[in-house]
Amino acid sequence: MKKIIFSLLLLLSIAPLKMWAQKNIIDEVIWVIGDESILKSEVEEQKLRAQYDNTPIQGDPYCVIPEQIAIQKLFLHQAALDSVVVSESSVMNQVESRVNYFIAQIGTKEKMEEYFHKSTNDLREELRDMIRNQQIINQMQQKLVADIKSTPADVRRYFKELPTDSVPTVPAEVELQLISFEPPVPIEEINRIKEKLRDYTERVNSGATDFSVLARLYSEDTESAKRGGELGFMGRGQLVPEFSQVAFNLTDPKKVSRIVQTEFGFHIIQLIEKRGDRINCRHILLKPQVSLAEKEKGIHNLDSISNLIRQSKITFEQAVLAYSQDKNTAMNAGLMLNDKNNTSKFEYQDLPPEIAKVVYSMNVGEISKPFSMINKSTNKEVVAVVKLKSKIENHAANLTDDYQMLKTFFEARKKQEFLNTWIIKKQKETYISIDPAWQNCTFQYPGWIKK
Repeated sequence: MKKIIFSLLLLLSIAPLKMWAQKNIIDEVIWVIGDESILKSEVEEQKLRAQYDNTPIQGDPYCVIPEQIAIQKLFLHQAALDSVVVSESSVMNQVESRVNYFIAQIGTKEKMEEYFHKSTNDLREELRDMIRNQQIINQMQQKLVADIKSTPADVRRYFKELPTDSVPTVPAEVELQLISFEPPVPIEEINRIKEKLRDYTERVNSGATDFSVLARLYSEDTESAKRGGELGFMGRGQLVPEFSQVAFNLTDPKKVSRIVQTEFGFHIIQLIEKRGDRINCRHILLKPQVSLAEKEKGIHNLDSISNLIRQSKITFEQAVLAYSQDKNTAMNAGLMLNDKNNTSKFEYQDLPPEIAKVVYSMNVGEISKPFSMINKSTNKEVVAVVKLKSKIENHAANLTDDYQMLKTFFEARKKQEFLNTWIIKKQKETYISIDPAWQNCTFQYPGWIKK
């Protein structure tokens, strides 16, 4: 299943490629799949995009690419029969994300339009069709394999039949408990930040300086700063509530909002455009800095708490409830959860670098010395200690420790086999015609050429 999905995503990927937008390829129909045709220009565009992305194509691109487009059309046709639909808001969210990515890479909206030889609106329309198709294909595949499940007996049989050299190696994994809190920011530092933002506001409202210039120079949101503070079109749910409430109440693009405090720091906002229930605005973010004295005080306090735990005067779990300010772990006995696999197990590479460095040489049950780190959720500096709850060394997979992983591998194989069978069946049921000049291929699925 992964191979099919990867190939389809490659076909639907959106790379910043000038040649993609140029209309200098002479079209001709090379394949017909049911009521749909595949043009030579489509294949050339996919080939150029893969070359630009430095993505290797396994085999002759003039065989591999049209076959993958044909597979895409089979899934889209079935999705139409099954009335598979996707959320338009989800599609548009991805469209805006792609457009914002292009702007960030190229520099400005104007440069992006020049790069693609088309307006932003035209680019959005092309992206919307491609992303909608991508989402429909994903949903159709998920629907087809939804009933494929496995029992413990299936997994045991699968593992038993694996050749020795095919048993996957599992990297070392750890489970960690965390206590962290933010050292308080002095009121003097908050006042300093607010005074800077008031100065920026006055300069913009008076016409002395463009908001975008100030954002590029001073905003601590480094990604949007590259675009003059522009965030791109977003819905209310994509913005933190405090920011969203102020931004959506703005009406005059020439004026700047009041100062807004969020978990990320302090902002001022300027409206660019409203479009239905979406908004595009600029912002400048400044983050108050914790003083060295407050950070050292926090580390000293955590050191005292850690000693109480080591002396068995308080448990780690009790210390979490009493002291930890980490909202992601405070109600879970401090246990860190891995968003990547939805478990409490982390490979070292998946941990924040500050934690990975501390934990690497620790023993199970050991509590670290206090250290400072950046909380990835808020991008703020915190002080923390961690306890190594468990550790599994690098090893060959086994049913006792790695059942869930083996179950996932087994089900993925069964789903891939099902999709392969489904494609072969659809080939037999679908009218297919390939230009003779494009038939000299060794296809992944031989049934394209009808005998």
